[in-house]
Amino acid sequence: MLDEDSYTPPRIWKPDTELGGTWGSINRPVAGATHERELPRGRHPLQLYSQGTPNGNKVTILLEELLASGHEGAEYDAWLININEKDQFGSGFVELNPNSKIPALLDVSVDPPRRVFESGAILLYLAEKFGEFLPADGPERTETLNWLFWQMGSTPYLGGGFGHFYKYAPYPMAYPINRYTMEVKRQLDVLDRQLAGNAYLAGDEYSIADIAAWPWYGGLVLGTVYGAAEFLEAQGYTHVMRWAREIRERPAVQRGWKVNRLSGKPENRLRERHDAADFDRAPEESATG
Repeated sequence: MLDEDSYTPPRIWKPDTELGGTWGSINRPVAGATHERELPRGRHPLQLYSQGTPNGNKVTILLEELLASGHEGAEYDAWLININEKDQFGSGFVELNPNSKIPALLDVSVDPPRRVFESGAILLYLAEKFGEFLPADGPERTETLNWLFWQMGSTPYLGGGFGHFYKYAPYPMAYPINRYTMEVKRQLDVLDRQLAGNAYLAGDEYSIADIAAWPWYGGLVLGTVYGAAEFLEAQGYTHVMRWAREIRERPAVQRGWKVNRLSGKPENRLRERHDAADFDRAPEESATG
């Protein structure tokens, strides 16, 4: 264990330190595959390889919203990539996403099949492909993209910063927890001020900006992300709370949130999704695949 009060960085860092913490064993300083593993392929136009984390939730929520809007071409197979088991370093997944991060999408409805990686890029790709949840042009489109990219740029401070040091680091450290708590509370205030005068992030219409932000910030204030709602005094962000609760009530959000999920109650987990009927399976069967 490192002592935060006495640690001095070496002149040149070497990757021989055991980082510890929840995710220490899967971190490494190089990219590329560690083992050979082909990705499975289902029968639907869209093949998703993911896990039910907030970044994974974004895509499954959008896909379920598209299906609810009548877009049959948005049918998808959602295959589990268990990041705890290092599935993201398999050769097939690395070919799909060289960055080895979930989610990754393969669109087999086009020839040749098209890969899309990074959750924000996937949301934008699907919204443009189906003409939904993103205005076609004008200031409304610009505002939606403003908030989509705000989420992509801001959330690493929430996840890799606050979440890591608050919940996953091998021991509590005051400096990083205080630093990132201040930033996350600032971000919540940004959202609260925006939502004070708008139903949704980009205005009156629900969009991919909300779908991107809700799994992170909605989950944070509702207590499903990091268990930190009390610590952050989330109830005080009244407009964020209103927005988070309203989106939680959408049936497509409830379905998408379950897909590829490994934690929580069995009735809230669907290990893989290959058909809409999968949501009607018994909880224990859905959880185990």
